[in-house]
Amino acid sequence: MTVEIYKIPIEFAFIIFPFVAFLFTLPFLIYGYHKYGAIPFLKSFFFYSFILYLLTAYFMIIMPLPTIEEVANYHGKTTQLIPFQFISDIKSTINVHIKDWSSFLSILNHATIYTVLFNLLLTLPFGIYLRYFFNKKLSQVIAYTFILSLFFELTQLSGLYGIYPRAYRLFDIDDLIINTFGGIVGYVVTPLFVHFLPTKQELNNIGYIKGKKVRFLRRTVALLIDLVFLSIFSFLFKIILYNTDYYKYYFILAIILYYLIIPILNSTKTFGKSLVKLEIVGIYNENVKVYQLCFRNFLLSFIILFPFTWLEIIKNFIPTSIFYITVFVILLIELINIFFYFIPLYKEKLFLYEIISKTKNKSSIPYIVEDKSNEYM
Repeated sequence: MTVEIYKIPIEFAFIIFPFVAFLFTLPFLIYGYHKYGAIPFLKSFFFYSFILYLLTAYFMIIMPLPTIEEVANYHGKTTQLIPFQFISDIKSTINVHIKDWSSFLSILNHATIYTVLFNLLLTLPFGIYLRYFFNKKLSQVIAYTFILSLFFELTQLSGLYGIYPRAYRLFDIDDLIINTFGGIVGYVVTPLFVHFLPTKQELNNIGYIKGKKVRFLRRTVALLIDLVFLSIFSFLFKIILYNTDYYKYYFILAIILYYLIIPILNSTKTFGKSLVKLEIVGIYNENVKVYQLCFRNFLLSFIILFPFTWLEIIKNFIPTSIFYITVFVILLIELINIFFYFIPLYKEKLFLYEIISKTKNKSSIPYIVEDKSNEYM
């Protein structure tokens, strides 16, 4: 085995990682904000490093990829179902003499030993992640590591899910055993690897403390979720109002329902705010009045986010010059709205529409200090 064999899958994992990480980012943020209100940097680092590790491990077991023509000409066996066969292989191929210490060193250069060590090290980090980051017990680590290893072996046995006419790598029961043992070793050595790191409970407590503050990213996540739900509502209205006189108002009606009616019925929260634990209160943390909530969401939806909904309608009823002046004013308001966010008029950063309506976002995350009696999450 050469370094190049390992280099190729590692490089490929780093290439694919940004795309896979992007797919997991929004669910990760939603979960983190919903439970803790904030996501400490170290928690994000462990989460994304775990994704990178799994990608690397996966590409390690499928690469390098042969051509389909090469695999079609393979005629060797595809399975090895005898447990601990690797021990017999080592005994039969390595000559060790008690008086000759160099014979012991020769073991390290044997391909079978490399394979055993590779399979052990492949899942060792998995055991560490499961114990430290996911707070799994030893029995759970054994089960999850076995399942991961079985997935790897079945991937090989299936010829990469049928892409190849047959398996191009051996399904080996010994790999299952060694991989599972690697997860156990990872579990056992976890304290050595994370001795200088904060416990997961400490990271969670940091999240709770930071979660009382409403940061821009958290608001952005809530907005993205709201846009998804709003698009669903608008699609439904579009279907319902099709071939009616109200069809051209379907998006306006969707906005009214989602941004005006639902928050009134749902304790000031849209679905996005509910998921990231935000609520609307008065600018001095007092309970917001219904008219304030409606005015705030009217400004947000019809002036800041979707002014085109009504601009398109009035376009045909006003002179062109007035229409362009109106568009210019709206754009100016958009810029002023963003500008106000960076002016420290209050303790929190507020947009112009919030200052006008005298409302703001408040975290609904309770401050909870978790029990630190368990060392790992």
